[in-house]
Amino acid sequence: MSVKIFVNMPVRDLAKSIEFFAALGFKHNPAFTDDNASCVVFGDSVYAMLLTEPFFQSSLTDKEIADTGKSAEMILALSLENRERVDELADKALAAGGQFVKEPQDHGFMYGRSFYDLDGHLWELFWMDEAAAQG
Repeated sequence: MSVKIFVNMPVRDLAKSIEFFAALGFKHNPAFTDDNASCVVFGDSVYAMLLTEPFFQSSLTDKEIADTGKSAEMILALSLENRERVDELADKALAAGGQFVKEPQDHGFMYGRSFYDLDGHLWELFWMDEAAAQG
């Protein structure tokens, strides 16, 4: 079975959010991009749909959009190929306007850094030595 994930995220300013993720090196799929949305491609099977808040609210849910300044809605974690890539992307996120969360977490077999994006969504970038974690 082939499974893909499309995480739908409300954003206040679509153009700024597109610029933010482009600054981290992620591409946007133009086939799924218009005035209301943009598709960020993280990998072959992982995507984020950045949706303007009015579009998110009118098309996907009747619930109020979470205030990320007051509550955590989720943590979006991306597994990367090595520690250096974790640091590279975290530094790019902070330079592009992302917000610092906490100091890097180093557990030997696993290393991670976190940031808030422009809309307060919490992202975790991590590397893990799966063989060491199991043994």
